[in-house]
Formats: sequence, C-alpha cells, structure tokens
Amino acid sequence: MSFLAKNDAAVYELAKQELERQSYNLEMIASENFASPSVIEAMGSIFTNKYAEGYPSKRYYGGCEIVDKLEQLAIDRVKELFGCKFANVQPNSGSQANQGVYQALLNPYDKILGMDLSHGGHLTHGAKVSSSGKTYQSFFYGVNLNGRIDYDRVRDIAKIVQPKLIVCGASAYPREIEFKTFRQIADEVGAYLFADIAHIAGLVAANEHQNPFPHAHAVTSTTHKTLRGPRGGFILTNDEEISKKINSAIFPGIQGGPLENIIAAKAVGFGENLKPEWKTYAKQVKINAKILADVLSKEGFDVVSGGTDNHLILLSFLNRDFSGKDADHALENAGITVNKNTVPGETRSPFVTSGIRIGSAALTSRGMKDKEFTFIAQKIAEVLNNINDANIHAKVRKEVKELSSNFIIYDKPTY
Repeated sequence: MSFLAKNDAAVYELAKQELERQSYNLEMIASENFASPSVIEAMGSIFTNKYAEGYPSKRYYGGCEIVDKLEQLAIDRVKELFGCKFANVQPNSGSQANQGVYQALLNPYDKILGMDLSHGGHLTHGAKVSSSGKTYQSFFYGVNLNGRIDYDRVRDIAKIVQPKLIVCGASAYPREIEFKTFRQIADEVGAYLFADIAHIAGLVAANEHQNPFPHAHAVTSTTHKTLRGPRGGFILTNDEEISKKINSAIFPGIQGGPLENIIAAKAVGFGENLKPEWKTYAKQVKINAKILADVLSKEGFDVVSGGTDNHLILLSFLNRDFSGKDADHALENAGITVNKNTVPGETRSPFVTSGIRIGSAALTSRGMKDKEFTFIAQKIAEVLNNINDANIHAKVRKEVKELSSNFIIYDKPTY
C-alpha cells in the first residue's frame, strides 16, 4: 500500500479517479500531455525539501551543493536543446516566465505589441485582464479571416504603435511562426523581439518547427505541452546582459525559493527531449495533427487556415447552428476532451465561442498513430454531426474506452 493510500484516503481516491479519467478518455487539449514516469518520480522526489533562494553557487542558504549541480544540469540540457547561451529554469509557469521577461526589459507603461487573445494569442501577451495588460500599454495584431498572420499588417501596426517589445508566439495558431520576419519588423521599429514558444517547444527541439534563435532577444516556454515535462517554465537568451536582467527579474523580482523538485523533473524532461527518439515522436505529433485536419475537412468541417503545421487544429462553427461550448460538451460526453476556442470572425463571447481547439501531442505520447487518429477524427465528426444525440455520444464513449484500453499510459499507478 502506498503512503498516500495509508495516510490520506480522500486524496488517494481522487488520484485513482483522475488516473481512470486520463486512461479511458481521449485527452486532446492542445496544452496538455502525459509526463513520463521518470518525470513524475522526480516531481515527488526528496528535492522538494530543499530551499535554495538564488542561483547555482550564489545561494542565500547552506546545504545547496547538490541542488546546485541539479539546477546546472537542467540549465546545460535546455541550452543544448535549443542552441542558446543562457537559460533560467526557475520560473514556476510560462506566465511567470513571461512576466520575468517583461520586468527585465520594460518599465511600467512601456508599449508592447502582441497577438490578440481572440485571434490565438495568450493572456500574458497583453490582454487587458492580465497583469501584462495592466502594467504595460498593450496593442495587438491578429490573423486574417483565412486564419493566418499577415506580416505586412503586423509591420504597419508596429510602425504606428512604436512598441518597445514585440511578442510572437501563440496558444491557438496552427501555422508556423516566421521568427525571422518578426525580427525584421522589430529591428525596423527598434523593439525587442520576445518569442513565447510554450506550445511549439517540443517541435522546435526536434527541428520540426523553426527555431526562434538567433532571431529573438528572449524566449520563454512551458515545460509541459509538447515538451512532455513537468508543469513549469523557463527563459532563454543569447545576450549576457539580458540574461543578468532576467535572472534578477525572476529572483528576487517575482519569485522566492525555486521548486528544486520541479527543476529536477525539468532536467529529466530535457534529457528525454535530447534523445534521438524525441525526433520520431515530434514528427508523429505533426503527422497526427495533419490527419485530424484532413479527415475533418473531408467530413465537411471548417478547419481554420485550411490545415496545420504543428500539433493543433482549430475548427470553426461559424457556419453551423451550434457553438464551441456545445461541441466541447458533446465531445466530453463522448469521452473526448477538447476546449472551446475563439476563431477568426468570431461572433460569440469568449465563454461560448464559435470553435474548438484540438491537439495531438498527448495521444501521440500514448503511442497512437495514423490509424488511430483517422478513427478518432471520424468519431469527432460523428459526435459533432449528431450534437444533440445522447445515444450517439454514449456509443462513441464506449468505442473511445475500447481504443484507450489498448494504449495504457502508465503500466502501474504513479501515486
């Protein structure tokens, strides 16, 4: 019996239920993935007991000789992974990593230009409800009705706004991001270029997406999503002076003692990303997303931008009589987990939306390939074409459970 089962039956039971949910449903939220057992073990390791304010060899506490080696290992691995000179692995999340970049490079009320949240950007790219939109003057670019960024339009906006920093990167954009073009625009207006690659980092690491280096002044990412690591963040740069400012911004600027157990898990995850098998995985992630786009398009659904270059697709229901929220709920009832999402030309509120976002990374981690993703796309179409038919939803849920049973996530409980 595990310590958790013995000492806290309530939490143990909830962990069992969550493992059941993850095991027998199809997890297709583009920002989610399944961490390996090694990553999970590191998260629950002895390193959780160590307080280590500061950075390797520059701590404010004693007894840090082991965690210094640990954190340096994570730093060295992530620098190798993305081909850069400096890294900070302490941010507790992607949002805090972004906040650290802003604090390092900007003063309050400076102008930033980011991707509009309703067009696929992220809250931390200047949304007015976020601290990034409250602390800085935020302006936005977006996508055309074809679902793609118009870089000439971005340039026009930048020339008018004259921002101090331009954010590139997205949370719901299915096409490649042209970092070189963004840097050219940033140089034309004298702005920093900041790339948030939280969603595509696992693809970048495998050379399945353009690398933001050498173009970006600073790069942030989460360590979960397509990287399959623990939930957390990191910041990268090639500029030594910017690196110093970033380190000061994270500690003591916005965080205290780092979570060394999570940094241990980051090190493990980066080690997995550096293995040759990672390139095979990332390539399959893209193949699987393309299958979803192709099958659903043939089934008559409007795939935003006509397809995908990465790990996600967007479906638009502007030409349907149901909303993204309706689709989200119907698929959930059928055992397929996605999320409602705004789409180009959006007519509904962010709480309802006219689309859904679907990702391929998590199910690819379970070993599902072309055959399975073709089947899954067909099941998604069946549910959406019968959005109010509970019997169809129940039938698909049974089929989903049968499929999931053949692709076990973990061969034993991870709690």
